[in-house]
Amino acid sequence: MPLVAVAHGSRDPRSATTVGELLAVVRDRRPGLAVKGAFLDLSTPRLLDVLTALHREGHREVVVAPLLLGRAFHARVDLPALLEEAHERLPMLRTSVADVLGPDPGLEAAALRRLAEVGVRPGAPGVGVVLAATGSSHAPANARVRAIAERWAHTQGWSGVRAAFASAADPDVPSAVAALRARGARRIAVASYFLAPGLLPDRVRAQAGTAAVVAEPLGAATEVADVVLDRYDLASQDLGAARSA
Repeated sequence: MPLVAVAHGSRDPRSATTVGELLAVVRDRRPGLAVKGAFLDLSTPRLLDVLTALHREGHREVVVAPLLLGRAFHARVDLPALLEEAHERLPMLRTSVADVLGPDPGLEAAALRRLAEVGVRPGAPGVGVVLAATGSSHAPANARVRAIAERWAHTQGWSGVRAAFASAADPDVPSAVAALRARGARRIAVASYFLAPGLLPDRVRAQAGTAAVVAEPLGAATEVADVVLDRYDLASQDLGAARSA
């Protein structure tokens, strides 16, 4: 059954381009799987349009996989509302919604690889790492990012690791940098816990300034593609079980 991977969307065209690159990797890793990209807002094609097109092609079962790193507002409110509208328009179309991408060891591996690409590897002496994420008014979503930072602080051998948020939550990047310097970090690196480039990753980069090295967003990493496929497999199994029940 088709996989419809739905991202939030952005006015920044780099975001949609990166999503397309990620889905190309997903297709390469699962030849024969029909993979469609869609967006909740701001970018095209929109989710309802993609589901309608699949229905017209004769598909009656679809897995919708949110390309969202956490279970914040878009996953808890926006996506369910759009799927409810889709079910009203297309009552014969059955959808199974996969879980969000994070937390997952694969995302952490991708973030660590992006850091390595800018010269920051585990155990690098005197390095303090900021794990920068979007931030949410939903406290559990922020807590999951902080948990990753705490785990890295104990396992990666750096001088320290602090979570920071681009919006809606504290601390911001400058505050996290100050905390790391206060505990002795001589170099600062920023790990980007973002799927794709856009306004908030740019804000993080600007806040970090020239004194820090900033890794790229997760993007079209093979580790992320594998997480997408893991989520698809679990959701398709759920749909199959419901069909046979």
